[in-house]
Amino acid sequence: MGTIIKNFIRFCIILAVQVLILNKITLRWWSQPYGFPIFIPYIYPLFILLLPFEVPVAGLLVIGFITGLSVDAFMNTPGIHAFATVLLAYLRTNVLNALLPKHLSDYKAQAPSVKNMNWTPFLTYAAFLIVIHHTAYFVIELWSMENVGYLILKIIASTITTLLLIISYVMLFTKQQSR
Repeated sequence: MGTIIKNFIRFCIILAVQVLILNKITLRWWSQPYGFPIFIPYIYPLFILLLPFEVPVAGLLVIGFITGLSVDAFMNTPGIHAFATVLLAYLRTNVLNALLPKHLSDYKAQAPSVKNMNWTPFLTYAAFLIVIHHTAYFVIELWSMENVGYLILKIIASTITTLLLIISYVMLFTKQQSR
């Protein structure tokens, strides 16, 4: 199956999971100040994280904008997800260059994965970009530094929840190499 078709199917599935399942989940383990749940699972940034190495930054920005805007349309958040996802897409190439031993052009049509990067670099890559994404999103969503502790708690809790979803996705959909 072609890379474009495979990524389009991945986009549709991840967006459907985000919109139809995860947007309905509110994990309220503590009381919610301001009426917002503390844990908000977001799986849609994974689509940008798993795009092939060869996608240029301009392409990543357009794809990030479309991805974020699609989520914004379903969540009534005018442009907040689009901004956070474009920021993630912009930083992606630099983070990969910092973590990988070879230049990105040496990886040809491969995509970031546990197979190509091993667990530690992949989780570092995902965690760093998810923290950036969630920080940008929640700072704009709350638009107040009145309660910085709550903001930090929300960023950390949502990042952990998102990383657990990403690890689950990777474990489910990565073929194990036989030894």
